[in-house]
Amino acid sequence: MTRHKEQREEQGDAGGRAGRRSRALKIAGLTLTGTLVLGAGVVGWAYRHLNHNIKSVDINSALGDDRPARAVITPSPAAASPLPTGSLNILVLGSDSRSGKANQELGGGDSSGARSDTAMVVHIDAGRTRATVVSIPRDTLVTRPSCPLASGGSTAVAHGAMFNTAYEVGGPVCAVKTVESMTNVRMDHYVEIDFSGFAKLVDAVGGVDVTTAQDIDDDESHLHLTAGPHHLDGRQALAFARTRYGVGDGSDLGRIGLQQQLVKALLAQMAATNLLTDPAGLYRAADAVTAGLTTDTGLDSLSELMRLGQSLEGLTADHVRTVMMPVVPAPSDHNRVVANEPTASELWASLR
Repeated sequence: MTRHKEQREEQGDAGGRAGRRSRALKIAGLTLTGTLVLGAGVVGWAYRHLNHNIKSVDINSALGDDRPARAVITPSPAAASPLPTGSLNILVLGSDSRSGKANQELGGGDSSGARSDTAMVVHIDAGRTRATVVSIPRDTLVTRPSCPLASGGSTAVAHGAMFNTAYEVGGPVCAVKTVESMTNVRMDHYVEIDFSGFAKLVDAVGGVDVTTAQDIDDDESHLHLTAGPHHLDGRQALAFARTRYGVGDGSDLGRIGLQQQLVKALLAQMAATNLLTDPAGLYRAADAVTAGLTTDTGLDSLSELMRLGQSLEGLTADHVRTVMMPVVPAPSDHNRVVANEPTASELWASLR
């Protein structure tokens, strides 16, 4: 009897342990399942949130076929390169929009409009390992073409108009049409980032390193730096991009050099910051970029932006050349500039 009792007790203990293990496994399984579901839900929410951030404009439909021809791209075998490798021309604008509290705090002024504070044509070579960034001075006098308006009708042709008025009167569509008209280069994509988005992006990657050749003392942009190396946060980097009265002759041309230095510094910092190993940092950067971003409809989703970014993985800051469109003082107004021909046309021809 004693042996049978002991056997029953041992069987009971074994059954209890098995039951406890079974319950523990079930709890662990449910916990893991819940975590995965929650994680998938968070990822799904984040993806939808970031996608919703991006604003877009259907530039291709607005401009139709009255545009420079697209570059002829020789397709590579799909197996050799799953990502696009053809050349690209992208119009990148920094908007001084005052819409939204964050932009008003960074830009000042009223919220009744916006202009293209910075304009760059980014040409990416075939193979996507080298690029040329051409800055267009906003004070350049151009013939602004007639541009379609979203509300219907179109703007009138304007001779001797400042370049940055194109965005002011007709938004991204007119900015693209004006650039294409003056360069005869097709813009494959359009990207615009506002004050707040740029400052948040710089903060998200940990700031940028720049070196100034001279003291900068500009009360207008609230930037005060001594000559030498500096690490800038987002607000300071924005002021660095906007300052003009503290450098050179106080014209728009003086600050273009600072803007180009900042672009390369930002590219270098983004390359040095391995965001893929920092999901929270990656999200902050993506949220910063998309929150202040307006693109053409060809880049208006995370998947399209990621595909573009992946295709540029071999492009480093060392292989980015920065230049300014050749200009000379305008005969009609020495506070303005005009394209220096034929040098300017030769530059644009090299980007087709």
